[in-house]
Amino acid sequence: MHKRILIVILLLYSRIFAFAQDTIKVVQPTQIVEGDTIALVDVAPVIIFPPAVFQSKKASARYNKLVYNVKKVYPYAKLAGKQLAVYKSIMDTIPTEKARKIFIKKSEKELQQQFGDEIKDLTFSQGKILIKLIYRETGNSTFDIVRQLRGSFTAFIWQTMAKIFGYNLKANYDPAGEDAAIEQIVLMIEAGAI
Repeated sequence: MHKRILIVILLLYSRIFAFAQDTIKVVQPTQIVEGDTIALVDVAPVIIFPPAVFQSKKASARYNKLVYNVKKVYPYAKLAGKQLAVYKSIMDTIPTEKARKIFIKKSEKELQQQFGDEIKDLTFSQGKILIKLIYRETGNSTFDIVRQLRGSFTAFIWQTMAKIFGYNLKANYDPAGEDAAIEQIVLMIEAGAI
């Protein structure tokens, strides 16, 4: 008899707890088309890259080296784009030219301490790719960025020094032409394909 009473009590409590639970309703956006209700779903675009075909082992090795170099410097270019936007917004709030110069010097010193050794360890090819990727991220050449932040004379000096070592701070980024391979690698990095 006690077992039956215990079973009835448990069944009653289980029904009470079942009714006490809150239910979450998920409302799916829909659209009615010709009398049919169709769910609206956002789907991220998918980029499909054709397999790379090389004419020789040397071309394959050169492409693999380019992939390595782009993967190494791309995070620096992304960071440069973000930091530049932050610095420009801060500089817009600084009222005097002297205060701006102090801010730039301080920021430059902080960046030098944080990334100076890593940037100095980049190879020649990685440096050229970084200059192009900074253009891709900011929409401005490295020369223009230096000119905006430090002035025309300083930009001229840096461009002259860069030319001596084989770089061009005025280099543009051409994703459909000369830099198509770099653009494809960057898109693959962003898509998580490599």
